[in-house]
Amino acid sequence: MIELRRITRTFGGRGGVRDIDLTIADGELVAIVGPSGCGKSTLLSLIVGLDQPESGEIMMDGRDVTHLEPKQRDVALEFQSYALYPHLDVAHNIGFPLEIDRVGRAEIASRVKATAERLAIGHLLDRKPKQLSGGERQRVALARAIVRRPKTCLFDEPLSNLDPALRAQMRVQIRALHRELGSTFVWVTHDQGEAMTLADRVVVLREGRVRQIGPPREVYARPVDVFVASFFGTPPINLLENDTVGVRPEHVTIDRSPSEHPGSVVLIEPLAGEMWVTIDHQGKELTGRGDPSLALGDAAFAHWDAPSIVRFDASGTARP
Repeated sequence: MIELRRITRTFGGRGGVRDIDLTIADGELVAIVGPSGCGKSTLLSLIVGLDQPESGEIMMDGRDVTHLEPKQRDVALEFQSYALYPHLDVAHNIGFPLEIDRVGRAEIASRVKATAERLAIGHLLDRKPKQLSGGERQRVALARAIVRRPKTCLFDEPLSNLDPALRAQMRVQIRALHRELGSTFVWVTHDQGEAMTLADRVVVLREGRVRQIGPPREVYARPVDVFVASFFGTPPINLLENDTVGVRPEHVTIDRSPSEHPGSVVLIEPLAGEMWVTIDHQGKELTGRGDPSLALGDAAFAHWDAPSIVRFDASGTARP
């Protein structure tokens, strides 16, 4: 279990994270999400021990690790860049953490082989990183992270360099791996879809502060403010009436059925098996599930049910 208690780390009073309170359960997969510069990577560096907070405590299984070195925390970290050693073959890249721990050669060979086979890269053990595809390099980096069987694995946007199809494939493998290992996973990403797919809970950061914590579907359905509502969802939430009313595109129907104040079709986008249509409605763009017969420039009307509306006050905070 990881507990962050009032953690603050800034850089000359700017950036970083402020007053972070967060408890991650043993064996949980938590995704930390937010836009670039919100403090995600800073928080990860603090948990692993590559950096130290200005104030606050970091606890692991009830032990204060705030000022301990990374090797004393039993934590593995996978970087966005994979950070593989180009002069070493796959077997030695995977086994390198065990060599540092002075594990015997026979045990290293056994654990490297088992870990590589678990990730379907057993046939690549004698290759160098330059001979691998992006997806293969990602799996090698993942194997290196878990070969020590750490209690906690931290991931800093490890899928961001992969193409969409491979990224989706790796999500399935990582979720299965998490269930198999039973380790605590902390996953940093700016990809809200990735967080929604992988995580037991998501932590939404903005400008170094936690805005909301909860299961993905709960955060999506009941955002605490306009920022969280806008961060989750593809296409994004429609904001109306000076951004104090929101309605998700999947709850909006755009068709030719007459109602007050038609809009003009400005975008038609097939996405995820749906036909999404965007209209310019009195100077605001509004997106919903669209009539397939609509064309650019057509007059169209938007309809939705009152229960699907999310309301915000003037400050952008969600209202009950």
